[in-house]
Amino acid sequence: MPVILRWMLRLGPTNPIAVRLVQNGSRRTKHLMIRAGYLAALIVVLLWMILAEAGAGDLDYRVLAGIGASSFTLIAYLQIALICIIAPVFMAGAIAQEASPRTWEVLLTTPLGPLEIVLGNLLGRLFFILALLFASLPLFALTQYFGGVPGRSILASYLIAATAALLVGAIAIALAVSRVVGKRSVFFFYVAVVTYLAVTIGIDSYLRTSGLNRNGTGVSVVTSVNPFLALRAMLSPSSYPTAPAGTYTGLARWMFERPVAAWCWGSFILSAFLMVASTITVRAGGLQTIGAGTSGVPLHRRLFRLGAKGADHRAPRTPWANPIAWREAAARNASLPKSIARWTFIALGGLFGFALVALFHAGSMSPASFRLALMTTVVAELGVITLLAITMAATAVTREREDGTLDLLLTTPITPAAYLSGKLRGLIAYLLPLMAVPLGTVAIGALYALLGGLGREDGATVSSLAITKTFSHPVVLPEAALLLPVIVVPFMAFCAVVGLHWSLKSKGTLGSVVASVAIVGSVTLFVGLCGWNVGAEFPFIGPALAGLSPASALFSFLEPGERMGETISEHGLMEARVSLAIGCLIGAGVYIGIVYATITALVKNFDMTVRKLAGVK
Repeated sequence: MPVILRWMLRLGPTNPIAVRLVQNGSRRTKHLMIRAGYLAALIVVLLWMILAEAGAGDLDYRVLAGIGASSFTLIAYLQIALICIIAPVFMAGAIAQEASPRTWEVLLTTPLGPLEIVLGNLLGRLFFILALLFASLPLFALTQYFGGVPGRSILASYLIAATAALLVGAIAIALAVSRVVGKRSVFFFYVAVVTYLAVTIGIDSYLRTSGLNRNGTGVSVVTSVNPFLALRAMLSPSSYPTAPAGTYTGLARWMFERPVAAWCWGSFILSAFLMVASTITVRAGGLQTIGAGTSGVPLHRRLFRLGAKGADHRAPRTPWANPIAWREAAARNASLPKSIARWTFIALGGLFGFALVALFHAGSMSPASFRLALMTTVVAELGVITLLAITMAATAVTREREDGTLDLLLTTPITPAAYLSGKLRGLIAYLLPLMAVPLGTVAIGALYALLGGLGREDGATVSSLAITKTFSHPVVLPEAALLLPVIVVPFMAFCAVVGLHWSLKSKGTLGSVVASVAIVGSVTLFVGLCGWNVGAEFPFIGPALAGLSPASALFSFLEPGERMGETISEHGLMEARVSLAIGCLIGAGVYIGIVYATITALVKNFDMTVRKLAGVK
């Protein structure tokens, strides 16, 4: 075999690292369940779309073509969403496993070259995601039997999903090779991916509705950097048009005229750059050694005036009555970077909330743009805090089991009830300042509306249509400042207690986080969709059900005509607001009841569970 061919095979198909990852992953039941669930979700949605669109009437070729087109559109969006959810889960293992110095010590003693190490990790983990894509190809091909779905669109949707997975994988491998991040940073990596997608979609909506977009209501400057928006530009050319050919030149031409190509090529080029950078630093010890100098202290720690890892200390502080709660809340800010990140989020979020109200008061934003910007901002912030609550809670016990701290705590007089309730109390205490950002943003808008717009000509009042009835209402319902915290805080406690449940019963941090995210995501999606659909269609009971979910409640506070239309049309705005308030109170009670019942059950089975997993690391 020629040397060059053997070298190319070692970079890909016969790479020892890639072969090891594929063989080990293929034997895991968890990976099998993920693949089966992925295909099952696509099949169920496709069948549901076909049956819902077909109905019981006669079908002709035109109707079948429409069914095929609408089914393909929904499945394409769902596939991108599932890939963006699953890809970080598969790629998180690169950070979790290779973050251990011992793993690198063994790996770097092998005759593998830097490029083989990097590509082996990337291709071995990317294999499972690409296998999912190819496994669903026959399902997409079925939509062509109905007509209305060109093969080029199917291939383009697969290319968008594949490049998204490639980019996520390249970022994960680069983080692992840098060796700056730790094992538990996989959760912040997951949060960053979701936050980036949500923020870019919000920016795109704001640019198009506020008139700031260069292409009018078509594709925006962020379309080519978000896979969902790039897919929308391809599938919805009438409602989300690209710029006519020849309108722009240079980079703007790619972004506004060919956003799909810009996304695919941009993702590929950025991934290639990350792989090159990783190849250069993999045998140099990663980025953690750059700038360390003779002192041995990494540059990023010296910039924050910290010594070597493990050498920094703080002055003694007085703990709370429950030391577990105090430790859980205080340990999250044990380093200067963590404190800076937390308070930067709080400061920037608060300033942005004031800026939105100031821009609306000055007339720079229309009421529709203001409500959209407020809604997008608060939902994105709540999403980040929810994921943070889940990941923190899901690692609260497994982390202590892995480092041996739990064994020491069990020798103290601390009871299981004090331990678990302290964990929950400490997590909520840490999250409260973060929750104050989105809740404070809504409160600022509600107070502004309650004060009549501070002299604004229209008094911060807008007109909306509830089915056939036109009515006036504040731009933000004033009671949102009181009712939104009532439902949000118990909901965050519910997320935290689900994470604690799986953290106590799982062997490792990764498994507990995946299970917690899946359960909270399923419950949130089910309750939110019920509140979203029922709220506008059923009087009284609709707004009450909308109040069970923080997201649907927020939408109702900002868009009462759209989300509580039936109740307002038949009975009036006041009745709808009272029903929504009752729903928020009931939802808070339900979440508090679940939290109490779960903590009670965990305390009852604490000793048996801890003994069962004793020695697991």
